[in-house]
Amino acid sequence: MIHFIGAGPGDPELITVRGRKLIDEADVIIYAGSLVNPDVLKGSKPTVEIHNSAYMDLDEVMDVMSRAEKSGLKAVRVHTGDPAIYGAIREQMDRLEEMGIEFDVVPGVSSFLAVAAVLKKEYTLPDVSQTVIVTRMEGRTPVPEKERLIDLARHNASMAIFLSIGFIDEMCKTLVEGGYSPDTPVAVVYKATWPDEKIVLGSLADIAGKVKAEKIDRTALTVVGRFLGGEYGLSKLYDKHFTTMYRKGAEEQ
Repeated sequence: MIHFIGAGPGDPELITVRGRKLIDEADVIIYAGSLVNPDVLKGSKPTVEIHNSAYMDLDEVMDVMSRAEKSGLKAVRVHTGDPAIYGAIREQMDRLEEMGIEFDVVPGVSSFLAVAAVLKKEYTLPDVSQTVIVTRMEGRTPVPEKERLIDLARHNASMAIFLSIGFIDEMCKTLVEGGYSPDTPVAVVYKATWPDEKIVLGSLADIAGKVKAEKIDRTALTVVGRFLGGEYGLSKLYDKHFTTMYRKGAEEQ
């Protein structure tokens, strides 16, 4: 059995209890060294065999998994955040199925959720946005034609943009061309929940310059939208005049 684990956004205390237990019990660990905080691996066995997949290709990763399985060893594949988002785990899981090796996935806290937490914001606000778009700019890896950033921007939804901080000038220009106004609030968070976390606040008109001044060019997430502002409607969930299946509104009491 191979266990895929979402290690969370960086802070080792933000991994799930189950993920922590599996890492501590593992005989073999393959972790995404370019993104996973190495402190997440603290507590593992002194005899554990550790592989950094930043230096490995897919065949090499699969070979380690296969050998561990054949040797009866407990193996874990540790990804950053939640592996379902830009984790490239589907190709690994498909290979495991082809080899007849069982696996499971332990979900984790995605960095876009950690960013909302450190900003003390909520992506879905009444009268502001009820939709969150998680996306990325086209770079060395293309995006489907219908998912171009300029087309997604027309929704004016809350947006979390991964893997794109190196294109921030183009990103801001594209978002404005797509439909966001230049004064739309933006936050760029470098290494959310890590000890060296940085938060840069601005608007689409000025965020690029602020980010460059901080010399941030990797390991950062950009979030865009009016949810970062201070105006929104109150939730019906706690409105005393609104009836739910658990309580009656004031007029019905």
